[in-house]
Amino acid sequence: MKNQTFFITGISTEVGKTIASAIITEALQADYWKPIQAGELDHSDTHKVQKLVSNKKTKFHPSAFNLETPMSPHAAAQLDGVQLSAKKIKRPVTENNLVIEGAGGLLVPLNDTETIADLIQEEDKIILISRHYLGSINHTLLTVEALKARNLNIFGILFSGAENPSTESIIAKMTRVSIMGRIEEEPYFDENVVKEYAETLEPRLKGAKNHD
Repeated sequence: MKNQTFFITGISTEVGKTIASAIITEALQADYWKPIQAGELDHSDTHKVQKLVSNKKTKFHPSAFNLETPMSPHAAAQLDGVQLSAKKIKRPVTENNLVIEGAGGLLVPLNDTETIADLIQEEDKIILISRHYLGSINHTLLTVEALKARNLNIFGILFSGAENPSTESIIAKMTRVSIMGRIEEEPYFDENVVKEYAETLEPRLKGAKNHD
C-alpha cells in the first residue's frame, strides 16, 4: 500500500494532539514530524512523542522551525526575528508513513497571510482532535467547515477526554465525519497505555485506503 501522511490538527490548543499523534504514530509505526515548535524546546512535542512510542521503526524528524516563546507561531517568530512561511517548511523525505502534528488549531497564523491550514496538502488524511468544553461544538463545526471549504481530506474526528454523548452525537450528525473513537482521561500516559490505544486504532488507520 502506498505510504500515507496523516495530519493531526485540533479544535484549539491543549486538546490532546500530542498524545493522539503518539498513538497514531505507534499504530502505524510511522515517522513523526512537528513542523513548528514554539516554546518548551528542551521538552518539545517531539521529545514527548519519542518517550511514548516504543516501536523501533519510527524516525523522528527535526522541526523546520524551533521558536523560543510559547506563543502563536507568527508572534513567536517575530520575537525571534524569524521570517516564517509555508514555503520554507519542507517535509522530510521518508519511505515510511508520516504523522505530522500541527501547532494549536487549524487557523493559527504563521504570518500575515498564512495559517497552519497552508501546511496541509491535498492528499493528507486529516485527523481532527476534539475535546469537550463550553464552546467546543462550535469550534469543532467551524474547523470541519474550514477544512471542507478548502477541499481537504478529513479522515476522522478523534475525541479526547471525558465522554459527552450529547455533544458527540450532534457533532457526528452535523459534520457527517467519521468518528474514530476516544482517548480517555487517563491517570497517566506511558508506552504501554499508548500501545493499547494504538492497537485499538490500528485497523481503522490501516483501512485508510478505503476512505480515499
